[in-house]
Amino acid sequence: MVGGKKKRGRKPKTLITQGTTSNYSPPIDDDDDDDIVFSVKDVEIIENDEDQQQQKQEEEKPITRRGRGRPKKIAKHQHKSVATDVGVDTITTTTTTNTDASTAPRATREVENNGDSLISAADAGNGGGGSVMVSHSEVPPAPKWENVVKVMPSMDAVVKVFCVHTEPNFSLPWQRKRQYKSSSSGFVISGKRVLTNAHSVEHHTQVKLKKRGSDTKYLATVLAIGTECDIAMLTVEDDDFWEGVLPVEFGPLPALQDAVTVVGYPIGGDTISVTSGVVSRMEILSYVHESTELLGLQIDAAINSGNSGGPAFNNKGNCVGIAFQSLKHEDAENIGYVIPTPVILHFIQDYEKNGGYTGFPILGIEWQKMENPDLRMAMGMGSDQKGVRIRRIQPTAPEFHVLKPSDILLSFDGIDIANDGTVPFRHGERIGFSYLVSQKYTGDNAVVRVLRNKEILEFNMKLATHKRLIQTHIKGNPPSYYIIAGLVFTTVSVPYLRSEYGKEYEFEAPVKLLVKHLHEMAQSEDEQLVVVSQVLVADINIGYEDIVNTQVLAFNGKPVKNLKDLAKMVESCNDKFLKFDLEYQQIVVLQTKNAKAATLDILTTHCIPSAMSDDLKQ
Repeated sequence: MVGGKKKRGRKPKTLITQGTTSNYSPPIDDDDDDDIVFSVKDVEIIENDEDQQQQKQEEEKPITRRGRGRPKKIAKHQHKSVATDVGVDTITTTTTTNTDASTAPRATREVENNGDSLISAADAGNGGGGSVMVSHSEVPPAPKWENVVKVMPSMDAVVKVFCVHTEPNFSLPWQRKRQYKSSSSGFVISGKRVLTNAHSVEHHTQVKLKKRGSDTKYLATVLAIGTECDIAMLTVEDDDFWEGVLPVEFGPLPALQDAVTVVGYPIGGDTISVTSGVVSRMEILSYVHESTELLGLQIDAAINSGNSGGPAFNNKGNCVGIAFQSLKHEDAENIGYVIPTPVILHFIQDYEKNGGYTGFPILGIEWQKMENPDLRMAMGMGSDQKGVRIRRIQPTAPEFHVLKPSDILLSFDGIDIANDGTVPFRHGERIGFSYLVSQKYTGDNAVVRVLRNKEILEFNMKLATHKRLIQTHIKGNPPSYYIIAGLVFTTVSVPYLRSEYGKEYEFEAPVKLLVKHLHEMAQSEDEQLVVVSQVLVADINIGYEDIVNTQVLAFNGKPVKNLKDLAKMVESCNDKFLKFDLEYQQIVVLQTKNAKAATLDILTTHCIPSAMSDDLKQ
């Protein structure tokens, strides 16, 4: 050492003493082409006396360094050649190291781009360098699509439904609208049948089904449509459709927080889609398709357009419901609704029992809660009595001849009804008593107990379906109409209001029509609400052009019961004048002879084939 100047150097990470084995491999500088090996002899380290004394003590102890566990780097001078033949992969690895001959054998695993694992081995017994040949006589076969594990066996039973719709034109009832196409979901059940939503095949002219993974569409036949429960049943005559398809099994009614998986073919793609969630609510819901209140499940799985009719599976692969509607609101996210198994099984058993769909019965009453203690006292209820007060009874219901307004309904089929109209459902749950009624079938009997004038009475009544004054559906039949002197008469229905005033008809339609729709009850089975929908302008009807959607109350002094009754009275009228009494104290008067003569010319002008619909001709 000259002038006491310290030579700076790099302290080795591991000191190798005689008789000591080390796994240390010198670092490799990838930037240099030449191999540089650093040694303790290349560096002179100047330290103080205490450091030298401590260094000597450490040198006297044998050191064995443990590997760090990281994969060993392959230097540039290592050569690897891969020769691939049919079924054979050969890897030749040449390794040059500076470790001692006693270094333990070491193996590293390299993963190729195709996912195969190749083993390269270095044997230190070759004297610090050598060549090792590793051969694999067999290569694992490439994965095939057929070997992919199925998520759920029942998914193969889910089909895509293609439907061509031709809706009636309710504003121009003598013709139909332009046809359009839609796609939805469905699933196979026992008996070579397929279930989907009723609104998926409403006003259908052609229905086709396609299985998962198939490129063939099979023509389907609609067996039954349940408008109240929004379920339709289909079948396919071609036996090839049923090959290899196992029907879906139904599971029990799920509990809250149970996991559900909705499977279907929603928008956004052509292949099957799976969304998952949990049951978040279970209660009596209003089914949008028919405005009927039945049991429904609320889930937080996404239900989009095209999911309609698809099954909802539980964690065992059993169907617990059918997706049918969702809540679209700016304050709501991922709120979907599922038709539960009790409603589905009711539809299937109704079809099997009666050879067709007959519907869900109702009790035929409107009721009031009895939660106010003064109200209960005034109605003569005891402290231990609970029930609901009957407000009105539908004249067309069988209950009209048995029950009376202000009766207190205490129980239905032996199950007590609470003051809020609920009954026990499951552990810790209550539900509206209409659920008990919906479990019955049309024509079944039910026992009800009522409190009348402080006396308990019991009645055995026959249940029937609901007869509305304004129908929510015409169930596939074309709308009825009658034309005389350019005055177009038709009946009011929910599809008619929607055609005239759009989806917001509940806000846009005339108030009197809405009041009749929401509150009016039919007085007889064949009663209809007849209106003058429009006036086809002609010389005969001058002054009446502005009459639109106005109810017809009477003709020549006789009340109008329905459209067929009106057409019959007009056609058989021999009076000099035709007089129509309308809502808002309006009247329309026409000469009988001139009105009937002008009708044919008006029909020809507007290309209308007939003055009345086919159902009125019978």
